[in-house]
Amino acid sequence: MGVQVYSAKTSVPQGSSLDLHLNADSVTGTDATVVVTEFVSGNEMARFTVHVDAHPTPGDPATDRGWPVGFTLDVPQSWPSGLYAVDLTPGTPGQSRAFFVVRSAEPGVHADILVSIPFPTFHAYAWCGTAGASPYWTEQPDRGRRVSLHRPSSSGPGWEVSILQWLATSGFAVDYCSGFDLHDGPHLLRAYQVLVCVGHDEYWTAEMRDTAEQFLAAGGNIAFLTGNTCWWQFRLEDDGRTFVCHRDAAEDPLTGIDNARVTVEWSSSPVNRPENALTGTSFRRGAGCWGDMSVMDSTAWTVRFADHWAFEGTGLADGDTFGIGTVGYETDAADVVVEDGVPRVTGRDGTPTTFVVLATADLSDWRRLGQGGAATMGVFRASGGGTVFNVATTGWGGGLGSSPDPTVDRITRNVLTRLSDPWPAANWERIGRASTVTALVACENTVFAAAGNILWARDPVGQNLVWTRIGHAGRVRALAGPREATGAQPVCLYAVTTDDQLWQREPVRRDARWVPIGTAPRVVALAACFEGLFGATADGDLVHLRFDRIGQDQVWTRVGPADNVIAMTSTSGRLYCVTRDQTLWMRLPVLHDIAWTAIGRIPAPATGLAGHAGKLIISTICNRLWWRDAVR
Repeated sequence: MGVQVYSAKTSVPQGSSLDLHLNADSVTGTDATVVVTEFVSGNEMARFTVHVDAHPTPGDPATDRGWPVGFTLDVPQSWPSGLYAVDLTPGTPGQSRAFFVVRSAEPGVHADILVSIPFPTFHAYAWCGTAGASPYWTEQPDRGRRVSLHRPSSSGPGWEVSILQWLATSGFAVDYCSGFDLHDGPHLLRAYQVLVCVGHDEYWTAEMRDTAEQFLAAGGNIAFLTGNTCWWQFRLEDDGRTFVCHRDAAEDPLTGIDNARVTVEWSSSPVNRPENALTGTSFRRGAGCWGDMSVMDSTAWTVRFADHWAFEGTGLADGDTFGIGTVGYETDAADVVVEDGVPRVTGRDGTPTTFVVLATADLSDWRRLGQGGAATMGVFRASGGGTVFNVATTGWGGGLGSSPDPTVDRITRNVLTRLSDPWPAANWERIGRASTVTALVACENTVFAAAGNILWARDPVGQNLVWTRIGHAGRVRALAGPREATGAQPVCLYAVTTDDQLWQREPVRRDARWVPIGTAPRVVALAACFEGLFGATADGDLVHLRFDRIGQDQVWTRVGPADNVIAMTSTSGRLYCVTRDQTLWMRLPVLHDIAWTAIGRIPAPATGLAGHAGKLIISTICNRLWWRDAVR
């Protein structure tokens, strides 16, 4: 006869102990061999024998078993952080194994990356199909609404395994936790730079989500190597012992009392908190293949932004495919529109408008197998500065594990390396192409570029949008645009041409007449700030022209040095410039001589510099457009 086991907790720190609760099939009890292994490597960490007594099992399969502690496992300080399994022999099939995580006793000291194991989802699928014992199946009338976490479970890692195997040999320093640890608040996450969610991380409490969003707001980063992520809300009750998921607002007693915690899909009423705000995507627009999963074996991603840092070193170009077998069996997607062949999020579904689409998969033909839709891989900066990267599929691990796909491996490495950077705001990011640009400016939520005597425009966003031709810009070598109007001048574009003439035109996305308004002797770079124009001259001077002097007695006044400046701009009340040695500088727009402060480097020699909403945008001689935060 066999034995059954459940763990009192899903994680414990190194150097602590874990209670395991046991029961025997035999009324006389039995002796059982206990083996503890590190799950990924299979290394045996402990082996011993215990006597297991028999105790009554409640007739209701959803009920807390209430078995006594069969033994207490002392977890040595030397056991590495990771996922562990406890196996008992002889065992009752599906009930003689328990999983737990060993957390680091010194969070964040030895690793910048924390990997969350989705124990809530494991528990949600335990006993699925058994009447009253599980929230599954979703619309089964006799499904369980309240089920105990203190009972044996055959559910455990599946889609997560290959990712965990890859992480073990990846060279990244990684600590682990249980998804339930996120429910306990943000204190654990504060010690880390990156949270990684893996596999199939479907079930989240409001507390888990609050923790993740607070982490992002404080500048932390999240990599979702998952799909169907944060789809259902559940609650913990009875001091964390009971998993509650009604799946029906009409049944949930909190409806009308605490609507934010009603256990329905996150985007459904009365919660109305789309998961897109956290993850960037949603299963609502995603796809699922449950009828024949073999379709995943021939499904691949299509690259939509090959110049992005996530694809660095892959050798991929826009339109290439990669990652066959990594799309599925459930995917998430964002609502997008295609502009000149480039997908761009609409934001209508709750996806942040800062979300940058990196790769897509059209899965409309999966409708015959389950749910048709799409998959949208992407990245965005959250409010507060944290970055979210999302592969939007449960199948990402299919390209990792024991035989990694070189492209999937490289993308994952790029992501974890980038998000582990403690100063991500200082990194320049490619946001598109910018060919033969001679001057750049941002004005009225548009980036304008002079290139080849033509004026071009595009939105100031992270997506690799195509430029639109809107007019002429003959011989322009510098552009500027004020943030707001003054009493003397409206918001407009200013240009200096190669013959030292100063021009003005409306900042509109159509051909408009340039109006001559004066001269700008030897000015090679231009910025608009502090009720006037600042110019950097070929002689190394910083000069200023008041707006109220334009068209009258124009006098450019020297206010300081500007040596070797090739482009200049302003944003948030400061002047920025780049010099020939690829240094980025900053100073206040005061009308007396003060020093410029070096604040970083640019990735390639610049041809133009623009400032918009606290960001700096540059065009470079390699025909690329980049941006970064002006202040890190």
